Amino acid sequence: MTVLRAERLARVYGRGDGEVHALAGAGLEVAAGELVVVVGPSGSGKTTLLHLLGGLDRPTSGRVWLGGGAAVGDGERDLSAMSEDELHAARRGEIGFVFQSFGLVPVLSAAENVEVPLRLARVPAAERARRVAAALDAVGLAGHADQRPDELSGGQQQRVGIARAVVHEPRVLLADEPTGQLDSATAVLVMDLVRDLVHTRGVAAVVTTHDAELVARADRVLVLRDGMLREP
Repeated sequence: MTVLRAERLARVYGRGDGEVHALAGAGLEVAAGELVVVVGPSGSGKTTLLHLLGGLDRPTSGRVWLGGGAAVGDGERDLSAMSEDELHAARRGEIGFVFQSFGLVPVLSAAENVEVPLRLARVPAAERARRVAAALDAVGLAGHADQRPDELSGGQQQRVGIARAVVHEPRVLLADEPTGQLDSATAVLVMDLVRDLVHTRGVAAVVTTHDAELVARADRVLVLRDGMLREP
């Protein structure tokens, strides 16, 4: 079942002679339980692509659809046509983000960082506690709930970031170079974790990377070149 679909995505920054075409007609479909890895050189538009897929930015042209069923068009909603309030609701409820820089709040504990999306969604306290504990356990950090980011290793911080991204049980997971700041051994552990979460939870995932090990773990690999997504 297709959960995320993009068609003819274009994103242009600037005007006139200063125009930069970050994307120029990119398209893809991602199914539930599928890990799609996007590769491409720095500056090729990978981060822009994720921002458009997740509703953090709007395309200059083209469309992004969230949801779906067995056939194209079933139950899909056009992210690019949503109001800001609708986008916020979609991101809170159905999309999880993992960032290269971890993006943790330094004054909050691991558990409190993971809890943030649930607080924004106004999930009751008892349910928040249950979900946070389950998410930390899923990433192997049940014993580190009370530690702050500066008390954790880089790999542990990224696992907290992953727990935060999946704690609200999203349908879509978007990860931008999630192993970019990790050593190779830790990166492998994080990559295996992402793959296992995608497959066991039926999440549709798009991950950008330069890491050959992560590419090897993908269900499908796409190359972003000249603003377009292509098979390798």
